Amino acid sequence: MQKRWYDIDPTVSLAVSLMRNANILTQYKCADLIVKSSKENGIDLSENILTDAFTYVLRRWYDSDQKIAEAFEYLKALPVEVQKEVALNIINLLQLEEAG
Repeated sequence: MQKRWYDIDPTVSLAVSLMRNANILTQYKCADLIVKSSKENGIDLSENILTDAFTYVLRRWYDSDQKIAEAFEYLKALPVEVQKEVALNIINLLQLEEAG
């Protein structure tokens, strides 16, 4: 069975799973965090790539919302070590949201 790209690292997998179960506003906060962190790490995907990536059949949970789908394209483009750092930040944000 082929693993999903985010299942390569357990921390990233956990962050994606927790984000999936969060409400949409919290998911948007996580998406903003992902894009900001990606850009700070030199990843800046062109609008064309993101638009093209969004035109395929919607088969993943995060494909139903373009903002979240774009954020995951950014996350996917990061090196695994940086993905893990961003995942830890997502988990921290989700814990703060839940506590708040």
